[in-house]
Amino acid sequence: MLVYKFGGSSIKNAAGIKNLGTIVRSQEGELVVVVSALGKTTNALEQLCFNSWEKGQLSLEDLNAIKAFHMAVADDLLPGHPGLSETITNDFSALQQTIKDNRYDDYDVFYDQVVSWGEIISSKIIHTYLTSLGLSVQWLDISRLITTDENFRSARVDWDRTKAQVRQTIHFRNYKMYLTQGFLGGTSNLMKTTLGREGSDYTAAILGNILQVEKVVIWKDVPGVMSADPHQFSNPELLPEISYQEAIELAFFGAKVIHPKTIKPLQNKNIPLLVKCFDFPEHPGTLIRTDRIPDLHVPSYIIKKDQLLLSISPRDFSFAIDDQLGHIFSILNRHKVRVNIIQNSAISVSICVDQDRYKKNGLLQDLQQDYIVYYNTGVELITIRHYTQESIDRIIHGNILIEQRTRSNAHFVIKPD
Repeated sequence: MLVYKFGGSSIKNAAGIKNLGTIVRSQEGELVVVVSALGKTTNALEQLCFNSWEKGQLSLEDLNAIKAFHMAVADDLLPGHPGLSETITNDFSALQQTIKDNRYDDYDVFYDQVVSWGEIISSKIIHTYLTSLGLSVQWLDISRLITTDENFRSARVDWDRTKAQVRQTIHFRNYKMYLTQGFLGGTSNLMKTTLGREGSDYTAAILGNILQVEKVVIWKDVPGVMSADPHQFSNPELLPEISYQEAIELAFFGAKVIHPKTIKPLQNKNIPLLVKCFDFPEHPGTLIRTDRIPDLHVPSYIIKKDQLLLSISPRDFSFAIDDQLGHIFSILNRHKVRVNIIQNSAISVSICVDQDRYKKNGLLQDLQQDYIVYYNTGVELITIRHYTQESIDRIIHGNILIEQRTRSNAHFVIKPD
């Protein structure tokens, strides 16, 4: 058995879904297919969710634009298919009702109930298309298989319950192929949760671990794991084979090709992860496997944009590191903010985090109750793994706000020119 995961950039239109069909039809053994929302649907649903929460009302124009996009993809795939059109209409009606009712006191809960519809609708469109090709495919609701806690927007998996549910569901049905959603889970009382942005890779790894598959394959719009994002750099180098450890390092610092949580479940069972190019499936891609292989130590560039740099000082200019840092991190944890880099001085600490427009104001208000806080928005965090001075000179331009170097990594927080 294999697990294939297809991200939104691969299934951004009907042509992408048709290519997915070609790829999965060529697989002879048992296959679990994990799909993301179509294209930039998650971004659109996030915007819809945020605006609805802030304004207290739904923009039907925005909702209908998302619906029209899905209808157009479906019509391109299966022109005039009445069942698929009805399914999409019903699901968007349910989404509209979820937003209008808005019976949730917490934005994160509301977010998960709204944004989760992207994966649900895309998986139904793809399931209908694959069935039309004559494939025997079982559609599964991943929120009934992966049980999580109630840490909405970054839910933690209940592995014992999830293992039992996945094994019972997949091992006792007579299907060669299963299709389900990435990114999602569900609580014990059947509330939708999400596993963190870009979490579909993690879903594939969870299923791969539990089912002890031969391999997990992530299909991307890039040739594999590259020394830099090819959308940002010209002529980056393909890394044909890397270790689990190298992949974890790259993912932790923000390499978009792999979700940070993906590697550990596979490493625990020694399951290889193959990153393949969706547009050129015949290309070898990148194989991620055992830590016993030597890494190439090629300089790799990772840029995280839209960062928030916080400089935090106690009001009395005393800074007892242990006590104050513990308190600061408890505030960050309460707001579910992940620290990307930290640097401290005698009387202050600087922290770089992903900027989240909804979390930002509440986080600043909480910190400013006890601390003097200065902040910069729109900064970038640049990491160079296996850096050389030449690699630093190649990319670092602008006002450097923080610089850190270890044996393997150089980090720069910069304000772009």
